[in-house]
Amino acid sequence: MLRKVVCVALPGLAPFEFGVICEVFGIDRSEHGGPVFDFHVSAAEPGPIHTKLGFDIVVTEDLSTAANADLIAIPAYEAGEPVHPEILRVVRAAEARGAWVLSVCSGAFVLGAAGILNGRRSTTHWMYTDALARAYPETDVDPNVLFVEDRRVVTGAGTAAGIDAALHIVRKELGAAAANVIARRMVVAPQRDGGQSQFISAPMPECRSDSFAAVTEWMLQNLDQDLTVDQLARRSLMSPRTFARRFRADLGTTPTAWLNRQRLLRAQQMLEETTLGLEEIAAETGFGVAAVMRHHFVKVLQTSPTAYRRTFGARRVG
Repeated sequence: MLRKVVCVALPGLAPFEFGVICEVFGIDRSEHGGPVFDFHVSAAEPGPIHTKLGFDIVVTEDLSTAANADLIAIPAYEAGEPVHPEILRVVRAAEARGAWVLSVCSGAFVLGAAGILNGRRSTTHWMYTDALARAYPETDVDPNVLFVEDRRVVTGAGTAAGIDAALHIVRKELGAAAANVIARRMVVAPQRDGGQSQFISAPMPECRSDSFAAVTEWMLQNLDQDLTVDQLARRSLMSPRTFARRFRADLGTTPTAWLNRQRLLRAQQMLEETTLGLEEIAAETGFGVAAVMRHHFVKVLQTSPTAYRRTFGARRVG
């Protein structure tokens, strides 16, 4: 069970990525039905820790707090700077005892220096993926994803992708309901589709069509229906081809993939919170029959609906 979380503060840390870890794991959300973690910020040498933006944060705890942590989190920092050997020891020890290890953005270089990325897939911010692959050739660096989990070692891509990576761990340990509470409080999507490759070439325009907000809301309200691109395009007053192209440009995925992801999320929630049978859940979420739902569970989550319910069903958090 995910209880104790230790965020390691390194010299040159990036305040946003550090803040992401603190926001996800450091806030008591029990009044909204969310989890409460035993959260610590620790440093190899407690005291003022200099940040990339020129100000200091003061850390009072040393790395002894990490000895029995369920999760060690490493925020982004000035990659290439020497890493205190005690931090590397803590990361290795966490991985060896089966604890979660999370890095955000350039924090992956700490995991690489500790040797725990060897033989694993990994990612980091797209600006640093080539450098990570050169520095640590025994890891398979994927530049196109928001995060990678490989045997309880999670590497997140740039900046806000740290939220996706952290929520993924919460979802795996405590279930979708717990992750959804945190996401709702943070006003972020509980699970994003797509990957960081969509952000590499050029940012999307700030002004996006309101019609997609309307149609995606309608899709969520009608997941049990047989929704086709032609039908969705008519609701958006576009041709099917234009609708599909603009939907992918705005949301980073195809209408069908987005719809399947939302159906899967709804099915996860129903498996956790209801006692409905698999056929009923498959019908209400638009998969039609349990066999089709099972196919999507195995493909995306690497587990079956039955196993998922056995792990997360009727789970209380806090």
